[in-house]
Amino acid sequence: MVGTNTTTRLRIGTIEEVRQKGVLVVAGPYCPIAVFYHEGRIFAVDNRCPHMGFPLHKGTVQDGILTCPWHHARFDLSCGGTFDLWADDVPAFPVEVEGDEVFVLVPPLDSQSVRSHWQRRLREGMEHGLDLVIAKAVIHLWHAGGNFRDLVRIGAELGTRYRNSWASGMTILTAMANLVPLLPPEEAMRALFHGLSHVAGDIQGQVPRRERQPLEGSTASLAQLKRWLRHWTLVRHRDGAERCLLTALANKASPSEIADLLFTAATDRPFADGGHLVDFCNKAMEMLDWVGWEWAGEVLPTLTTQLISSRGGEESSAWRYPVDLVTMVREAEERLPEWLHEGRKRRAEGRPSMPVPQLSHALLSDEPDSILQALAEATCSGMLPTDLSKALCYAAALRIARFGQSNELGDWVTVLHTFSYCNAVHQTLKRFGSDAPKEVVRAVWHGAMAVYLDRFLNIPPEPLPEEKGSDDLPTEAQELRQAILATCDVTGQDVTVAALTNRYLQQGHPVAPLLATLAHCVLREDADFHTYQMLEAGVRQFLEWGNSPEGRHILVATARYIAAHAPTQRATEQTFRIAWRLHRGEALYEEA
Repeated sequence: MVGTNTTTRLRIGTIEEVRQKGVLVVAGPYCPIAVFYHEGRIFAVDNRCPHMGFPLHKGTVQDGILTCPWHHARFDLSCGGTFDLWADDVPAFPVEVEGDEVFVLVPPLDSQSVRSHWQRRLREGMEHGLDLVIAKAVIHLWHAGGNFRDLVRIGAELGTRYRNSWASGMTILTAMANLVPLLPPEEAMRALFHGLSHVAGDIQGQVPRRERQPLEGSTASLAQLKRWLRHWTLVRHRDGAERCLLTALANKASPSEIADLLFTAATDRPFADGGHLVDFCNKAMEMLDWVGWEWAGEVLPTLTTQLISSRGGEESSAWRYPVDLVTMVREAEERLPEWLHEGRKRRAEGRPSMPVPQLSHALLSDEPDSILQALAEATCSGMLPTDLSKALCYAAALRIARFGQSNELGDWVTVLHTFSYCNAVHQTLKRFGSDAPKEVVRAVWHGAMAVYLDRFLNIPPEPLPEEKGSDDLPTEAQELRQAILATCDVTGQDVTVAALTNRYLQQGHPVAPLLATLAHCVLREDADFHTYQMLEAGVRQFLEWGNSPEGRHILVATARYIAAHAPTQRATEQTFRIAWRLHRGEALYEEA
């Protein structure tokens, strides 16, 4: 709907005509307007109930309260303010009486006023857990021409204000924000709605977080703060860890210096919290990339609960028996500085390093000694830390692509945790480039051992699509995308969806529509936390490789995981569709 750039003065009729009718409906420049006569006064409001669009002229007015007859939302007729927060305020318009003639003044649609209103409604919707309000706010703010970062910022603001620790909703919101630039508008709005809705779910019933302060006047060096943070993390002292982090921020540490502090402490325990700790730390840094580093003092302290409470591989029997992987990794960490030094020398001499796919396949060995030796050789050959992590991500993706059908459904989460961790390590190392600290690079070794431990989930291995053939599949792009959507409507079709995805890529069709289709397969569902992780990590790792054999395998893994966790009830999609149809002016009540 498009309004005018100036205030419109609408003639309604005479006072007597309005009084006799009780309510008149007239067409406004961008909405229908209901004009009421009540207790000797005349009022004008948008005729559409802001809740679900029902015509308000069919409602009742008593003692100045207008009640919508469909869901009984109630409004102050004089200003349009709602008594029911789930309904939203209805726009009210000034009325002028000139002689016995009645006029309504309809102001133009002002983008700034629209944004201010819907930003307020987004906060209220999130604080009260009202998904329909959140969906409507996202859609209106998107179309009001604002920057989607503003929506993410509101989510970050509330997600840190009402939580004492980083929660899954913040991870989902950050993951969806990472995908927004890759998606068409409707899917981008869905992605933001899902992220903000999950943050809203996390903060329900929570009290405002107790803020801690930096060590006022501290002259501790960055190196000293780093030692302290590692110590407080290992002895599980939350206040000490948080104050060290806040002190580094107060002393103007750069984002890369903060990343060094944070990820060093997070990787002191190998594969802590099943990989979630490093993933959460990475997502918090990515959140700050979107909302601005001025929010670091609010966002980063929420990580300290997980930082001090997470259990590492050294506390897991799988990492200790029958092979003591922790001791093997610690020995490798001792030698890592010399391997990194040798690699830098090789790069300076211009000598070629080990090919990345070669390392990936070496990381799938059944022998941990062979895996660690391959990593050492690759590092010494001059392979960049980001190439080490890229190889690691591909190896972890192959574990998913070859996930055995004899496994239980819950086993998918095990390989997902490893892949999500490896993606987080890769994204973190990209922040440092070729000079990543050894304490961060060692996370590749931890991830490699996690990939090794997942080997039993490939027994027997599921063949990759090209190993089985796909002559009976469609070849046209649209037909393949529609087949992916239709097949995800049926349980247990992950192998078929993987084959369709592979077929699409082999045909050389444009990648963007396929990514949007896979995103829709998630965003139309009531997806769980891990499915959002898989979608985002899979897409980002595919983009690292492009439409190469390795890239195709990564997207095959992504498609398999998504399809294995669909369909669901899709209540979230119903809410979004209602909000979307209301924004387009569709009459929902005509189908009721």
